[in-house]
Parts: sequence; C-alpha cells; structure tokens
Amino acid sequence: MKITILSVGKLKEKYWKQAIAEYEKRLGAYTKVELIEVPDEKAPENMSDKEIEQVKAKEGDRLLGKIKPQQTVITLEIEGNMLTSEKLAQNLDQRMTQGQSDFVFVIGGSNGLHQDVLARSDYALSFSKMTFPHQMMRVILLEQIYRAFKIMKGEAYHK
Repeated sequence: MKITILSVGKLKEKYWKQAIAEYEKRLGAYTKVELIEVPDEKAPENMSDKEIEQVKAKEGDRLLGKIKPQQTVITLEIEGNMLTSEKLAQNLDQRMTQGQSDFVFVIGGSNGLHQDVLARSDYALSFSKMTFPHQMMRVILLEQIYRAFKIMKGEAYHK
C-alpha cells in the first residue's frame, strides 16, 4: 500500500512542514507515504482566461508527468464528492479490496487543475465548497487519510 500526495507549489513554512511530518510519522504504521511537489507556474495577479488556462496546462503537464499508469488518481476538486471521514475510509477500503494499492492524491495550484489532469482522475474528492491554502490542504488531507486508516482498522480516533 502506498499513498502519494502530489501537489503544485513548494511548502515553505516550518509549521506546515512540522504538521506534515507528524502525520507522515503516524501514517508510517499503516502505509508508505510520499509527498511530491511540482513547481507552480509564475504568473501575474490579473490574468486573462486564456493565460489562466496556459498556467493550468503547464502545471498539469508537470503533474501528469509524475503519475504512473497503475496509480489510482484522486483529485481534490471543489466540485468533487463530499464524504464523511467514515465514507472516505469505506471508499479507500473498498478500492484496496478490489486490488488498488497505489493511490495518488492530487492538489492543484491556485488556479485549479487542468482538464487533462481531471480527465486522468479516477475519483474527484471535495473537502468543502470553500477554498483553502494549498499548504493547509496537504495537512488536512494527510489527517483525513490517517483517520481513514484508524477507522478501517477499528482503532479509536478523535471525533
């Protein structure tokens, strides 16, 4: 079993790195975790729709270049499926029962994910209709994956 968190942009802040390291350590009892960052595309503040698509395309190419054919791709999208922690655990457990063991969760850049990345997705997951900083989303995602494993194993977890 392997979980990859693939995201656009570099994590700079020490406190986010510490939080991620804590969840990587906790998840070590259940699965192998890998975090991969691809560079975000430098872009001006006020871009046209065409420029936004160009940025998303470049970031999308970088993301797709890191995804292997055998991986199950779960994209984080505002319009994706919203699940409870229990339903996320059930979804992952069901996929593992079906033989899926190499998951990649994809977090896009500030402009979102390119259509090519969305087309490669096996499942669209949403944590909220709200927008979160990408750094924070990594921590929230890792916490929910950790919680999912605790639920799958029937272990106590904070409610």
